Amino acid sequence: MQYLLSGDSLVLDQSLCNGCGRCEEVCPHAVFSVVNRKAVVANRGNCMQCGACRMNCPIGAIGVSTGVGCAAAIVGAMRRGDAGAARCDCA
Repeated sequence: MQYLLSGDSLVLDQSLCNGCGRCEEVCPHAVFSVVNRKAVVANRGNCMQCGACRMNCPIGAIGVSTGVGCAAAIVGAMRRGDAGAARCDCA
């Protein structure tokens, strides 16, 4: 599944990456892979910009703006008590 904005705000600084693989473990949509002991953005279009990777990167090599894209649309609808309206027009 690809998401609206397709991870536009996702930034990975490979020079900081220590290859721990936490981003790959916590990402719900397999956006990351670890190749030659460095994380790579393998599937940017799968990114829903939830921020799990950023929050779990122990050295701060990942940046992503949460509160945008599909994750924001779904969480916003749930907070309003209108989970049936949780649409983000994913492609």
